[in-house]
Amino acid sequence: MKKYKLSLTTQIIIATIAGILFGALVGEWAHNLQFIGTIFIRLIQMSVVLLVMTSVITAIGNMGTENEDEAIGLKIGIRTFGWIIFCTLLAALLGFLLATWIRPGEGMVIEQAYSAEETVTIGFQETITNFVSTNIFASMSEGNMIQIIVFSVLFGVGLNQWTKSSKDNTLLKVLQHTNSVTLNIIQMVMKLAPIGIFALLADVAGTIGFSVVIPMMKYLGTLFIGVVIFMVFMIFFTSAICKLNPRLMPKKFVDMSLIALTTTSSAIAFPTALKDSKEKFGIREDVANFTMSIGMTSGSAGAAMSYVIMILFMQQASDVSLTWIQLVVGIFLAIMLTLGTITVPGGSAVVATFLASSLGLPVESIALIIGVDWFAGMFRTFLNVNNDVLVSLLVANSVDAIDRDIYNEVKTFEPQVK
Repeated sequence: MKKYKLSLTTQIIIATIAGILFGALVGEWAHNLQFIGTIFIRLIQMSVVLLVMTSVITAIGNMGTENEDEAIGLKIGIRTFGWIIFCTLLAALLGFLLATWIRPGEGMVIEQAYSAEETVTIGFQETITNFVSTNIFASMSEGNMIQIIVFSVLFGVGLNQWTKSSKDNTLLKVLQHTNSVTLNIIQMVMKLAPIGIFALLADVAGTIGFSVVIPMMKYLGTLFIGVVIFMVFMIFFTSAICKLNPRLMPKKFVDMSLIALTTTSSAIAFPTALKDSKEKFGIREDVANFTMSIGMTSGSAGAAMSYVIMILFMQQASDVSLTWIQLVVGIFLAIMLTLGTITVPGGSAVVATFLASSLGLPVESIALIIGVDWFAGMFRTFLNVNNDVLVSLLVANSVDAIDRDIYNEVKTFEPQVK
């Protein structure tokens, strides 16, 4: 008889419900379990620095070193990245406005069991100066994520130039393998997620009771509202620029949307989205192949919105004040993290830990985020996948690469003959 094994997602959902119920029933005694959750979060923190460094360095270091198509890259590439950046900034701004208005984390006061050193309000010039490290090893030891990001970008640029000039990619390969090993460590740690989440939520629920559920629902509700507003706006915006009938769009998104919602994976939804971008939206094959591929790895409007809401949620839940400079830095970091470098299951735990450490926010609120992350992932992936097609349409329109007869369902798609 075949044994039925619960998926990690199912285990986390069960642990979330069980932790809240247990904490609410036993009360303050549940605080005795907090150390278990603390160990779980520290195991994640332990690998975050190395994961972020190797991800950024290899992403930049590998640019243009292989599979480079200069004709497409020069003509269409700029437009593709331009629209991706536009959509990412728009999604992040919308997430900020909604989280500021709805305040999903309000009503909770999560005390810090441990955190980065308390932040001190400093001026703009000193803030910018502190982005640059005097000793990268000290920055790594202290977990100064902003300095680590700056160093990693510079190291990646230098590595990219060295690899191209020397034709030697040995160091690049070593860093890519290091990144893979670090991801494996995160995967092992995430197997302990149900235990860690149970302990952390039991502690929180033991302090404030069943009211802990309300911020979780508000967090998901804020993200859902943002996704709906963004998609409606982008459909009409894209239709207006491309001179297309917006009423035909919703049904064209159905297949890819269902896969995105049920799998929460842009990679799994990619083949369907690529196929439909050609066969239903009429985007020319070469343009669709390029823009959709770039979009899958770099076009993450849904993630940008989610991460910004995540920052505001943690800030509100812990009742910590952030200066406008810290908020700008936080939004910038959230956007930086949408490059598709953290694809490990439970990646939101890594992202939330990274953002909390960078802004000096309590990491205890991460348990709430992980607990509902599967549902948040549905909304993120839905927006990521659908927006990639809209970006592809905008790029295709700029180079007259939309077959309007296919879009208007006058004729069917026929593959290009090589």
